[in-house]
Amino acid sequence: MTAQHPTPAPDPAADPGAAPAETVRLELAERGYDIAIGPGLIDRAGALIAPVLKHPRVVVIADRAVLDLHGARLGAALDAAGIAHDTLAVPPGEASKSMDGLAGLLDRLLGLGIDRSTTLVAFGGGVAGDLAGFAAAVALRGLPFIQVPTTLLAQVDSSVGGKTGVNSRHGKNLIGAFHQPRLVIADTAVLDTLPPRQLRAGYAEVVKYGAIDRPAFFDWLEAEGGAAILAGDAGARIRAIAESCRAKAAIVAADEREAGRRALLNLGHTFGHALEAETGFSDRLLHGEGVAIGMVLAFELSVRLGLCPAEDAARLARHLAAAGLPTSLEQAGLGPADADRLLAHMGRDKKVEAGRLTFVLARGLGHAYLERDVPPDRVRDLLAAPPAAA
Repeated sequence: MTAQHPTPAPDPAADPGAAPAETVRLELAERGYDIAIGPGLIDRAGALIAPVLKHPRVVVIADRAVLDLHGARLGAALDAAGIAHDTLAVPPGEASKSMDGLAGLLDRLLGLGIDRSTTLVAFGGGVAGDLAGFAAAVALRGLPFIQVPTTLLAQVDSSVGGKTGVNSRHGKNLIGAFHQPRLVIADTAVLDTLPPRQLRAGYAEVVKYGAIDRPAFFDWLEAEGGAAILAGDAGARIRAIAESCRAKAAIVAADEREAGRRALLNLGHTFGHALEAETGFSDRLLHGEGVAIGMVLAFELSVRLGLCPAEDAARLARHLAAAGLPTSLEQAGLGPADADRLLAHMGRDKKVEAGRLTFVLARGLGHAYLERDVPPDRVRDLLAAPPAAA
C-alpha cells in the first residue's frame, strides 16, 4: 500500500457552524467528553471549544512544526469565538517529552499569569498531547485541557483516554498522570499534510484495535480499508478513526486507570517501548513503527506458547508489511545480540508487578488477553531467534 501525494489543507473560511462528521462519546461518570471527528474542524475549533470552557481564555501548547502549518487557522477560529489565547511552542520529537522539557514549559506557562479557569489546548501529535496534558495535570494542581491531535497516531490513540506523561532515561512514559481532556477535536483533513512515514506509523495503532478485540474491523482493514486510509480516502479515514476511538472509549470507560482490561491497549507496546528505548527515542524508530514490530513479536510469542494459530500471526505481519511498516528487529537495526538489553528495558515496563513480566498476548486475531507472568526465558528465546520480516 502506498500513500498519495498530500492534498491542500482545508480552506480557513470553511463553515464554522458545520457539525463534525462523527462524534464519539467517552463516558466517565461526570467527566465524560466528546471526540469530534471530521475534516476542517480546526477552522471550527473556537465554536466547538467555547461550550466546555470555564472562562474564555486558553493557552495553546503546540508542536512548533504544526504551529507553522496550522496555527494561523486555529488562532482565527479562537478569535472568531471570542476566546483569548496565548501560544507556547515546543520542539517536535520525543526529546521534548522529558522532565527538563516539562519544567521549561511550566515555567513559561506560569509566567503568563494563568489561573485555574485557564484551559490548555494541546495542538500537535502525541508528544505535544502527552506533554501538555501532564502540564495541565500538575500546573496549579490541575487545569482543564483540550486535545487537538494532528497526527493519525494521536487521533486514534494518545489524545483519548487521559494518559499523560514524559519519558525517563529508564524508559518511556514512566513519569505521568491520568488527566482526562474536556474535549478531543480530530481534524481528519490535516492528515493530508503528514509525511507518509508518520501516517503509516499512526496506522499501526489503527490495526491494533482490530487485533485486540475487533476482528471484523481487522478484516475490513485487510481487505480494503487500510489501503484506502493510506491513499487519502476521507471516508475511510473518518470510519477508521471513529471505530478506533469507539474501541478505546469502551475500554477506558470500563477501566480508566488501567487496573485490568485497559492494559489490552498496550498490545505490542511492551516490546515496542523497549525498541524505542534501545534506539534512543529517536527518529530512527517512530513509536508506531515500534508498535508494529511489537505486535508481530507479541503474536509470535503467542504462537510459540501454543496460544495462537500461526496463520493469524502471519496475517497480521503480512498486513503491517503491506502498509509499509517494519515487522522485524532487523528493520529497526537490531538483532539477536540486543536480546539481553531489550529484556532489561522490558523489566522496567510499567506493567511489571513483583518482578513478573506482563504482556498482551493473543489467542488469535481479535482475541487478545493479558498474561501477567510470562517466563523471561521464553521472551529472550524469541528475541534471540526472532521472526524475519514479513
